[in-house]
Amino acid sequence: MDDRRLLATAETDLDREVEMIADEFRSGFEQVALIDRPAVALFGSARVSDQHPAYVAARATGRMFAERDWAVITGGGGGVMEAGNRGAKEGGGLSVGFNIELPHEQRSNGYLDIEYTFRHFYARKVCFVKPSEGFVIFPGGFGTLDECFESLTLIQTGKVLHFPVVLVGKDYWRDLLDWVGDELLRNKMISPNDLELLSVTDEPAEAVETVITCYEQRCPHVPIAAHKEDAG
Repeated sequence: MDDRRLLATAETDLDREVEMIADEFRSGFEQVALIDRPAVALFGSARVSDQHPAYVAARATGRMFAERDWAVITGGGGGVMEAGNRGAKEGGGLSVGFNIELPHEQRSNGYLDIEYTFRHFYARKVCFVKPSEGFVIFPGGFGTLDECFESLTLIQTGKVLHFPVVLVGKDYWRDLLDWVGDELLRNKMISPNDLELLSVTDEPAEAVETVITCYEQRCPHVPIAAHKEDAG
């Protein structure tokens, strides 16, 4: 794999490696440029079935965003990713999947309008953040936690404009949020206002409203409907 070889090899062809990475960023940005409306990124486990509560909630969330003329971006695979893209298609919206080459071959789901498979995680991460006006995060594992905490770090350090990070599933996230509020805050590893970077809900509709309201308040001069009018 490109990432493994790049990170493990002491002696590399620097020009070739830099060129490959630059080409991937260019290709990724070209796909991002096709997203012609506000977008939200949905994250969560690839391992859940279509009967799992996280799948059901992500599907509903994707549909509601699409019905408000938002694009839905996921990692393009199965589980929660499939659910978000499926909901977006059912809502008549734009469904985007930014996949990644993995040893076990994560296959793209069948609900994508825009699809691109990355070789490098870091290029893919940038292309999640670049078009997104918010992250909605469903139950998941290491990859999901990685996206969650990376987004919080980018906001905390001012590398991106503040945008909402919404966790869906109060029971699932409770222990993590308690630890953040107790251990990190008590030991002054974070500031009190850092806690405001996260919100949590059980309701897909509340997650949708949180993201859209933040966008409208920050961007009042760009009404949602304008994207359709401009496209026409």
